[in-house]
Amino acid sequence: MNLEPHPDRLFPSDPTTRDIARKLYSLVKDEPIISPHGHVPPQWIAEDTPFTDPTSLLITPDHYVNRMLHSHGVQLSELGVGQTEFTEEQSRNAFRILCANWWLYRGTPVKYWMENELYDYFGVRVRPSAETADEIYDQIADCLQRPEYRPRALYKRFNLAFLATTDDPCDTLEHHEAIREDESFDGVVVPTFRPDKYLEPGREGWAELMGNLSEASGIDTTTWAGFNAAMENRRAYFKAAGAISTDHSHRDPGTARLSDADAERLYKDALAGKISSDDADALRRSMMYEQVRMASEDGLVMTLHPGVYRNHHTPSFTKYGADVGCDIPLKTEFTDALQPALADFGDSENLHLIPFTMDETVYSRELAPMAGFYKSVFIGVPWWFIDAPEAMARFRGSITETAGFTRTSGFIDDTRAYCSIPARHDVSRRVDSGYVAKLVAEHRLEMDEAAEAIKELVVGNPRRAFKLDGVI
Repeated sequence: MNLEPHPDRLFPSDPTTRDIARKLYSLVKDEPIISPHGHVPPQWIAEDTPFTDPTSLLITPDHYVNRMLHSHGVQLSELGVGQTEFTEEQSRNAFRILCANWWLYRGTPVKYWMENELYDYFGVRVRPSAETADEIYDQIADCLQRPEYRPRALYKRFNLAFLATTDDPCDTLEHHEAIREDESFDGVVVPTFRPDKYLEPGREGWAELMGNLSEASGIDTTTWAGFNAAMENRRAYFKAAGAISTDHSHRDPGTARLSDADAERLYKDALAGKISSDDADALRRSMMYEQVRMASEDGLVMTLHPGVYRNHHTPSFTKYGADVGCDIPLKTEFTDALQPALADFGDSENLHLIPFTMDETVYSRELAPMAGFYKSVFIGVPWWFIDAPEAMARFRGSITETAGFTRTSGFIDDTRAYCSIPARHDVSRRVDSGYVAKLVAEHRLEMDEAAEAIKELVVGNPRRAFKLDGVI
């Protein structure tokens, strides 16, 4: 079978609404992509090193691809995960595994993303299957030998206007410095301050992390006050390097502040490795309160995506380490969790707080009313497990009547799979066009209003929520 994405894919099936969706999509389909949260390594752009093979580019870093195959008995190591050496034959075999199991992805966004990538960027015209695996692999491998498939060339080809990476607070950010100083590259790539593990005082090795933080900041971190001063120092370092945001992911988004005396006591316990689980959670929530305070002072946008059981499959974590796709969503509560910080900083002129969730029950009940009141709160769009067409449509229906079109973040691709960025953003633009078109078809919006609304969703919202005016 030939591989050719339909031009009306993801648009409503009703002819009248579909025609409106086409018109709205045409207004935004060629807008530059703003990607304010993702996991593309900055050294790819800094060094512009050619990609070595199709598997390491398209399969190994893509959790969505890997977890589906794992659920059908494929070992992650067969897909290159956790492997420091992976031969050309192993790479080819991983691609054969993917193509032979292509039927597993029916009905998933992975199928849509990957088919768009293969068709639009690698010229593939046959559907993945056991029979076509080697043909597709060879075609992609041939493309990767050409200069137009190096990271910087793809940045331009993808029509990227802004790309944020995810970086450790103690990172020297040398790759970002190299990008900024290279006048031959005119894109915008910035770091993101990601302090999660430094805000988990119950984790193994946390005291050593505090030593690293002290060394990086030049500030003594043996006290609660010193810890916060060191965090402020590193946030300022990142901001000076171009960062526009900080990113946070914990089991819950709690921001309950401890007294300085209680925080100091628990901090000392944590440094000594004697803190209980409950006390570690209490100290972490106080640390998160301080991060909101810092954001209200330094103006870095604060994104939250809590509610995930990290490394749920212990054997995979033990064998391959963290961040290999075995994370599972949890129920999440925001109203009580964020109240302490919003009570103190919710009216701040500097604070932009963007909560994301995979618990769809909180969209209409908690996040939409919150964003519909607090000028500092923007709702994070569907991401991770729910950055899929049906979930995106449910999201718009859940939040728009309360928060309108202007209180969301803009689409977040959150991907390690570089080539999937334009396909993911295209899904969002098509689904949003369909949602807005429905309002026009039902005579709830005039066409001129709909045209303005779709522009806000794609262009205005990410610029507003992430404070990008003057940056791009």
